Amino acid sequence: MGVFGDAGGVSTETLIGAAELRAFLHGLPGVDQVGAEERAARLATRSIKTSAKAEAIDLAISMVDLTTLEGADTPGKVRALCAKAVRPDPSDPSVPKVAAVCVYSDMVETAVSALDGSGIGVASVATAFPSGRAPLEAKLADTRAAVAAGAAEIDMVIDRGAFLSGDYLKVFEEITAVKQACGEAHLKVILETGELVTYDNVRRASWLAMRAGADFIKTSTGKVSPAATLPVTLVMLEAVRDYRAVTGRQVGVKPAGGIRTTKDAIKYLVLVNETAGPDWLSPDWFRLGASSVLNDLLMQRRKLSTGVYSGPDYFTLD
Repeated sequence: MGVFGDAGGVSTETLIGAAELRAFLHGLPGVDQVGAEERAARLATRSIKTSAKAEAIDLAISMVDLTTLEGADTPGKVRALCAKAVRPDPSDPSVPKVAAVCVYSDMVETAVSALDGSGIGVASVATAFPSGRAPLEAKLADTRAAVAAGAAEIDMVIDRGAFLSGDYLKVFEEITAVKQACGEAHLKVILETGELVTYDNVRRASWLAMRAGADFIKTSTGKVSPAATLPVTLVMLEAVRDYRAVTGRQVGVKPAGGIRTTKDAIKYLVLVNETAGPDWLSPDWFRLGASSVLNDLLMQRRKLSTGVYSGPDYFTLD
């Protein structure tokens, strides 16, 4: 029996022990830091023009997880965000809807009601977001409450303290338990890569999360700097590519935080295509956790179709 259970997520075998888990993770190939950064920088110089750019903009819009995660969130703000998710540009029905709306668990019911019939899912952060500092029982209760309220996706944060201290088994078991609590909801596991320090840790955390049952691996909460970066996302895309080659199971990737312009979004799409491949160029397998980028995508889209910019105040602020 191996360290992990079936590749589909929830373990069906008994974990042999922390030592074997550590041996597996530390046996993964190391990341060439210079190489990863140079490749990401090189891919970022790719230029996309005319019709290809228009297609890229629409694809990026369809991948956005429109998000509000503030202590001052109100039901009215969430309903307004949901309206924007369905019709990002009220004057242009050809603009695609976004992938999901992401809110705190106490706002899930409001978002589900506002999005009823739209085909847009509601994602909820859970497990003591953004710190992840809470007993497992509290994390599971938070997850179950969000799912009961109608969340189709759960964004959980790993215990970075446990990971960085080498307690990989604790992190693995928490992800597995949250995955079970999700039921039919998809699980996005936030690594908070800005706190993981090294690319080797990002690769290890990516594999750990996937083998524990993650449906998506996500860079960041957006509350820690640095958030998403191209080199970190490159490492994660390599991980999901290699994981599928080994297990046959495909896992999505979500960079979140710091993606603010259309140029930024397109850089990520190029990175996906050139690293994991076109199979990941879909909202089912790649998301952009970047609400502020949506207005710039809409501005650039209108510029391509009309020849003039609408201006930043043309679209609603999130």
